[in-house]
Amino acid sequence: MTAPRYIDRKTHQEMTEKVYGKFYIDLLYGTSWFSHLLSFILLPLFAHINFLSRLYGAIQKSSVSKKKIVPFIEKFHVDTSEFLDPVDSYRSFNDFFIRKLKPGARPITPGENIAVLPADGRYLVYENIEKTDGFFVKGKKFSLEDLLRSRELAQKYAQGSMAIARLAPVDYHRFHFPVNCLPEEPQPICGPLFSVNPAALKKHVEILAENKRVITPLKTKNFGTVLFIEVGATYVGTICQTFDPHEPHVKGDEKGYFSFGGSSLVLLFEPSRIQFDEDLVDASNRRIEVLGQMGQSLGRALNTF
Repeated sequence: MTAPRYIDRKTHQEMTEKVYGKFYIDLLYGTSWFSHLLSFILLPLFAHINFLSRLYGAIQKSSVSKKKIVPFIEKFHVDTSEFLDPVDSYRSFNDFFIRKLKPGARPITPGENIAVLPADGRYLVYENIEKTDGFFVKGKKFSLEDLLRSRELAQKYAQGSMAIARLAPVDYHRFHFPVNCLPEEPQPICGPLFSVNPAALKKHVEILAENKRVITPLKTKNFGTVLFIEVGATYVGTICQTFDPHEPHVKGDEKGYFSFGGSSLVLLFEPSRIQFDEDLVDASNRRIEVLGQMGQSLGRALNTF
C-alpha cells in the first residue's frame, strides 16, 4: 500500500502519513492474490462480528494496555504539552486515546457566519455532492440514501455540500460542534465496522454508508439544518455522545468522542448554505486530504436570513 499523502494546514507542506498498524492494512488491502484472499475471508469476520471489536476495546481499557502509551507517543510524536492531564495519570491506552486537551489548545475561529472543523483529522470537502467526480461520493457504490437511511433526506441533501474528516489513531478523538446550533436527538444506525483507512475506502467506498454510525441534525440560524454523522470503524465499537440534545450549543462545544480506533465524521449541508475555505477545496479537487485541527475555519455561510 502506498502511504497516504496529505497537506499539513499549518505548514502548507505535503506530507506522508505514518500509518498505525500499516503491516495489517497492507496485508488486508494490498493488491496481491494473498491479500485478496485474506480480505475475502477475514474482513467480513472482523467487520460484522462486533464481539471482536468489543473484546479488543476491552483490552485497550485494561491496565495492561497502559504500557503502550509512552512508546506510541514517542513513535508518532504526539504533543503531550496539549494534554489536560499528565501522561502517567492515564490508567489504560483508551484513557490516553480519549484524552482531553487544555483550555485554549484548540482556538475556535470566531464569527457566527464561520463554521469550524469539528475534530482533528484529515479533510476532504465537496461543494456539490451530485457533481463530485471523486471515488468517495461518485457513482453507484456510494449512496446518500443508504448513508442516511432516508429517501427524503437524501433528496434534500443531494445537491448539498459534504465535508469528510478521517481520524487516525494518533489524533485527538473528541469531536465538537462546528456551528452554533440546537442539536436534536442522535439517531444511531447499526452496521459493521470496516476500516476507514484510505486503502480500505478505495477498495470499498460504500463503507461510509454501511458502517455503524450516528446522525444528529443540528438546527442553525445561518447554515440551515446540518447533519453531523459519526462513522465507526474497525475496533471502534463505541461512539459516545456527551452533549445535551435540545439545548443550545456554541461552536467548539464538545459533542462526544470515539473510543479506540480510527474513525470518520461526515458533515452534510443543505444546498447553497456554505462556501468551504479555498485551501480545502483546492486540495480536495486534487484528491489529497488536508490535516487540520478542531476549531480551524471550515467555511462561511451563504444566503443567511
